[in-house]
Amino acid sequence: MDQSLFGGPPPTLLPDDPEIRAALEGGSDPRAVAADNPTSSLAWAALADEAFGAGNTIESYAYARVGYHRGLDLLRRNGWKGHGPVPWEHEPNRGFLRCLNALARAAAAIGEEDEATRCTLFLRDSSSAAADALEGR
Repeated sequence: MDQSLFGGPPPTLLPDDPEIRAALEGGSDPRAVAADNPTSSLAWAALADEAFGAGNTIESYAYARVGYHRGLDLLRRNGWKGHGPVPWEHEPNRGFLRCLNALARAAAAIGEEDEATRCTLFLRDSSSAAADALEGR
């Protein structure tokens, strides 16, 4: 729902980059995709998820942090003022939201509870649909 109707900021909708999504969905190595597209949160999210799944928590944390910061930069360039909805339903937003989830997950795994809590709340505040979709991942 458009929060601007209730006095809140409008949803931030990031620009689409279908080539990156297609490369990852087509089985391209996320390392190559990230190297070719270092500003892509989606590529960093894929790396973070892959590393976490392989038991490489520290690497997952680092990949997620890079993707999170790249996503914040892109959000700001697209009108985000530090708060407000970042809808999961808008597929180009998913890379950032996945990085935020991956950062919370890895932070919790290394005992960085303050960061894990902050990221979990930030994810839920940005998109409850994302928090629900990514729960347990």
